Amino acid sequence: MTGVAPRLLVVEDDDPIRTALRWALEDEGYDVGEAASGEEALAAVGVTPPDLMVVDLMLGSMDGFTVIREVRREHDLPIIVVSARADTDDIVAALEAGADDYVTKPFQVKEITARLRALRRRATSGTPANHPVPEEVVLDSTLPALVLREAAGTVHRGGEQVPLTLTEFRLLCELASAPGRVFSRQVLLERVWEHGFFGDERIVDVHIRRLRTKVERDPGAPRVVVTVRGLGYRLDQR
Repeated sequence: MTGVAPRLLVVEDDDPIRTALRWALEDEGYDVGEAASGEEALAAVGVTPPDLMVVDLMLGSMDGFTVIREVRREHDLPIIVVSARADTDDIVAALEAGADDYVTKPFQVKEITARLRALRRRATSGTPANHPVPEEVVLDSTLPALVLREAAGTVHRGGEQVPLTLTEFRLLCELASAPGRVFSRQVLLERVWEHGFFGDERIVDVHIRRLRTKVERDPGAPRVVVTVRGLGYRLDQR
């Protein structure tokens, strides 16, 4: 790595695991901070927001779900959950809270570093180069219009910017690269998450639901990001 080392905060209440992660990530070139509780994590983020976070779910009085939700109120930074809780409901709940990725314990440190590298690439690359989006795409022309500007990294409804996370924005860009085309969940996983994630296609459904709450006039009856039952999702320009 070159230039300023990216700041990474490890939030883990198990001292040996936290220390091992710090040493391994420092070897990868990260400037690593530590937090042994949810309260410590939020205090650290409040002083100096990191570039990335690795968060355990089981942290005592303030769990990882709460930490992620609180961070997401102010910051759009890549967050990886590392947890012994491997139940699909826990994974989906963590993603609903705002996590970008989920790794179950026990894990190999090289898996964490590979996923962090992928998240950093996503943070700087915008839309995948093989799927360019026109400079401006009107997603919903009904006033106030919903407009996607990929190069600027923004979505506006009228004069107001719609606050999307990186994953939500990349999902929308991927769908907008071919309006009317149906994208399967597996294709979206490969193109948006890049590194294959953990194989559970429901991550796509979780992020689509979150995206709809922000871009649809009625998220319960979506008209822009449409489900094609049994096949996947498509973007309908209106």
